[in-house]
Amino acid sequence: MGCMNVNVAAEPAFLIQRAGERAFFDHGWLQTYHSFSFADYFDPANLSWGALRVFNDDTVAAGKGFGRHPHRDMEIVTYVLSGQLEHQDSLGHQGVVDAGGVQYMSAGTGVAHSEFNHSAVAPVHFVQMWVLPRAHGAPPAYGQASFAQAERTNRWLTIASGEDAVAAAIAIGADATLRVARLEAATIAHEFAPARLGFLFVAEGNVTANAAPLGAGDAVRMRGIDRLELTGTGEVVLWDVPALGEAG
Repeated sequence: MGCMNVNVAAEPAFLIQRAGERAFFDHGWLQTYHSFSFADYFDPANLSWGALRVFNDDTVAAGKGFGRHPHRDMEIVTYVLSGQLEHQDSLGHQGVVDAGGVQYMSAGTGVAHSEFNHSAVAPVHFVQMWVLPRAHGAPPAYGQASFAQAERTNRWLTIASGEDAVAAAIAIGADATLRVARLEAATIAHEFAPARLGFLFVAEGNVTANAAPLGAGDAVRMRGIDRLELTGTGEVVLWDVPALGEAG
């Protein structure tokens, strides 16, 4: 599996990907948008953004889901926006994640899992994100966490990180950090360290990012940007990632 080696010495970039520019597939039981090359969508110029390899925006119909399938050497984080997502894996883990919660799987040397909509009546909407690990061959692991809405209202909630200096609810095997926030007519900001990349996704609502208006499904890829300032109302997801990564 390849990755996009982003040249952090290049000119600063603030690249907007509108919701309609993503690859979209309607499988009946699954409505899925791919921000990067994935499955039946392949674009050699859009494989990843640094260590962020996959960002899928999925809605799964009631009672439906993904049957058991394998992964290896990838850090997989799933953030539930609405509904309930059920997980089972070959390591014996089983759990249900509610809206505002997160599920994490470090595939490592190999694990098989399934993901299903836990509800028989309502859809589940989530974003699933894959990050290239800092090393191959680690033991597989699973975790999940729940958060109150107040923890992310008008502030960043750090959900997952593998950076030594960043405290997070879930530790991942990559030098990357996932933060989320729910803005209610408010302004928040994030400072990027030198040589880091950012990926912002608007899950719902309308926000302004560094003076650029964004709506639901829009995303921004940032390189050489020192500060991101957001204002408006909506749910946002932010990755702070290294420029390079490897996966096999």
